[in-house]
Formats: sequence, structure tokens, C-alpha cells
Amino acid sequence: MSPPTDVKEVVESEIKEWHFHIYFHQRNADEHQAALELRDAVLRLRRDGAFVAVPLFRVNTDPIGPHPVGSYEIWCPSESFVSVYSYLCQNRGNLSVLIHPLTREERKDHEVRQAWLGPPFPLDLSTLPVKSDEVPLQYASLKLGYSSTAPKLSLEERKRLGANVERVLKGEKEAAKAPSD
Repeated sequence: MSPPTDVKEVVESEIKEWHFHIYFHQRNADEHQAALELRDAVLRLRRDGAFVAVPLFRVNTDPIGPHPVGSYEIWCPSESFVSVYSYLCQNRGNLSVLIHPLTREERKDHEVRQAWLGPPFPLDLSTLPVKSDEVPLQYASLKLGYSSTAPKLSLEERKRLGANVERVLKGEKEAAKAPSD
């Protein structure tokens, strides 16, 4: 099965919210402290406007749900994904970070749509539903992610943007050219 290339289909299926789960061995005091320091840094940076990221109030000091070790969750809307990902790439230290999208298919999100910073941990996927009726919205009051009220580019605006990118890249030897179909 080939990946979809219909612009409307791709735009409508775009993932708008993500979780970053910071893992630490709960019996390792140094890792636990590093995880808490990273959490506090994320909270300070959110307060100061670096990005929007919402750590859950709870830090799990034991396995919970699919997570086999101590962990906490950071919710992130797509509007801040690159900034949060960049920050965690550079500042996670020796901690592992599970990154997964939020969709109606929670098991698939954790099993095949996930990515890791650092060594991966085995997850207990039996605790997750295969499919939910609704996308699990979080922090709708922020009006970001799936709850965003910001104007979206029309398909025509996207086509103009894409055509302009192709025109600019014609002069770049290293850039692959888009198919002409």
C-alpha cells in the first residue's frame, strides 16, 4: 500500500496533539531527581513563553498503564512540537523519552506510531484500548492542537505555497525534485 498523496486527505488526518513520557528508574534516586529537574525546567520555559507544554500534575513513581517504570507525561500541541522535541533532544540527559501522537487509536499510537529519545522500554500494550470513539482531547481551554481556533491554510493556499517551494528549489542541486504527475 502506497502512502497517501491526496493533499486534502493528508491535511485532514494530521496529528494535532502529542505526549512526551519522561522515563526514570523509580529506585534510582539520581534519575528520579534528573527527571524532576527536567520537569521543572519545562514548566519554567512554558511560563516564560518558550513553548506550550503541559506536564501532568502527577509524577508516577511506580509503573502505571503501559509504562513499565517511573514516568510523567507532557502534553504538547502540534504548534509547539518542534520546540519541545528540540529542547528534550538537547536536555534529557540519560533519561529515555517516549513520544507518541494522540489519536483515537491509543494502542497503535504507543506501538507503531511512537518514537524514542534514548533507549526504548517495553510497554504493556494490553492496558490500552484499540480504538476510541473520540480523540482524547486535553486542555481544550488553550485552543491549541485539536481544539485550535486559528485560521487554517486553504487547499489553494497550500498549492501556491508548494509551487513556490518547488520554484525556489529548482536551483538547488542537492534537493530532490517532486514528480511531475
